[in-house]
Amino acid sequence: MTVALIDSGLGLLSTAGWLRHLAPELDLLLLLDPEGAPWGPKSTSFITDRLVTAAHAAVERGAEAIVVPCNTATVTAIDALRQEFEPHVPVIGTVPAVKPAAVTGRNIAVWATVRTTASDYQARLIADFANGKPVVRVACPGLAEAIDHGDVAAASEAIAYAVEQTPLHCDAVVLGCTHYPLVAPEILQQLPTGTTLYDSAEAVARQTLRRLDRTTESDGAMGSVDVVLSGSRGNLPASAHAYSVGRALANATRVSREALMPEATCLPMAAPAV
Repeated sequence: MTVALIDSGLGLLSTAGWLRHLAPELDLLLLLDPEGAPWGPKSTSFITDRLVTAAHAAVERGAEAIVVPCNTATVTAIDALRQEFEPHVPVIGTVPAVKPAAVTGRNIAVWATVRTTASDYQARLIADFANGKPVVRVACPGLAEAIDHGDVAAASEAIAYAVEQTPLHCDAVVLGCTHYPLVAPEILQQLPTGTTLYDSAEAVARQTLRRLDRTTESDGAMGSVDVVLSGSRGNLPASAHAYSVGRALANATRVSREALMPEATCLPMAAPAV
């Protein structure tokens, strides 16, 4: 069984890693779009066209489920994808883990890209799932791009800026961009001690398995990991090797829990994805 994950860049790594960890026998098809990246600043029509085109290519290659591990792409084009492919091919989207963070009663900040932070989508998400709690919206300019390039120094600078914009009373930070979990240890290192991060990658992976009626029990087999770059077969970009989950996926090995959830980060599983 083949599951396709589609994003413009490395934001798909964490969800792909959780799928590889939970159900290593699945064949994964990772579709990145370096020619169109980043999608964040692009128009709705551009993002929708790239996503639907990639999904068609994935289905032609045998994908039996389509995962969109990107908040921007989910809010922009998930309805178009579902209209095109469901019910025959399940489509699983991603939303930030605002709801589980709010349930804990903590003081919440949501870190996201500049576009997502300013979006009506994020405002609706907070209104629907924050249980009336105040939520600080923190834009993180340049962080996703630095992560995509594997630029550790630039990522650290972007994290430092975001930390400065995050009020000290916020002891819960929701990672509202799927790139950010790749640098979760660095984020926690710069945030005040006791801060908890919330991410949705594990929940998206588990929702995918539920939609496929799969369990997380492996029979010992190891599926393939194939990469498509803007429509052409290729390899994960060199920048993916800056992250342990990227190295594991590049080598098509099983991904350990430690690679996905370093002990220092304690990222909780979020509510089910959309």
